[in-house]
Amino acid sequence: MRVLITGGLGFIGGRLAHYLLKAGYQIIIGSRKVSNPPAWLEQAEVEEIKWDDAIALKKSCLGIDIVIHAAGINAQDCMNDPEAALEFNGEVTARFVEAASKAGVKRFIYLSTAHVYSNPLVGVITEESYTNNPHPYASSHLVGDHAVLDADYHGKIQGIVLRLSNAFGAPMHKDINCWMLLVNDLCKQVVLTHKMILKSNGLQERDFISISQVCKTIEQLVFIDHQSAQSSIYNIGSGDAQSVISMAELISYRCFKVLGFKPSINFKKGASDNNNLRDKLYYRSDKLDALGIKYSNEVKVEEIDNLLLFCQSKFV
Repeated sequence: MRVLITGGLGFIGGRLAHYLLKAGYQIIIGSRKVSNPPAWLEQAEVEEIKWDDAIALKKSCLGIDIVIHAAGINAQDCMNDPEAALEFNGEVTARFVEAASKAGVKRFIYLSTAHVYSNPLVGVITEESYTNNPHPYASSHLVGDHAVLDADYHGKIQGIVLRLSNAFGAPMHKDINCWMLLVNDLCKQVVLTHKMILKSNGLQERDFISISQVCKTIEQLVFIDHQSAQSSIYNIGSGDAQSVISMAELISYRCFKVLGFKPSINFKKGASDNNNLRDKLYYRSDKLDALGIKYSNEVKVEEIDNLLLFCQSKFV
């Protein structure tokens, strides 16, 4: 099976490409530039993607069975340039899914974000929850969501939208832009300074999910019977939200277990105290549960251990 992954040299796309390559898939990495595959993906192909050329986009999709669209502009860059965010996360996705459908691709999987629902994420959130976040990162992804869902609704292609919660884990290379993510940032802090500094009071709850669990879930969705699934939107989360401070405490404990020291947990001067213990989050993945796709808490601990060891080996 030939799988085209955009953003395949980034954080989630890189881990996913590596995971699927080891599982026996033929992986094509969509990239803005022509290059040789990196050492950790040496058996993959690299295909230049011309996002503004509809004919070239269709050509890139010829002979492809599954497209996984993981390329996108991150939250900070979206805030800095909302127009660019809308163009790439939204309008480029619309052009891409149209090109894929014309090229005969069977399934188009779009990696969206849980943040389309609200900011902050609080309360019970399911796939039916109202989307109401005006942040350019969320609103631009929502445009992409609608493009994929519209193509699926009109029978052009089997379109699937995955709304990911807070994924974390070791990247395939230390220079990949993923160190602004909370868990990744805290693990790097621990290794470099033997302490963690939180930017908030730590009471805000988030749904943390390991990148290895995300990869496994996506592979399972490649093979689902699209007709019997009766859904095109899936929340991908652990279903077990925890506070930032409890995650920091878990990282501290795992650091003691795997690296032999227990880092202190500190708070940045003037840290926000807007969030309190009443802001509970229940990020539910009912539709994945219905397919028998379950989350394992043991995977979270293993991912933290591997992330700490990665930081130790790459930054010290």
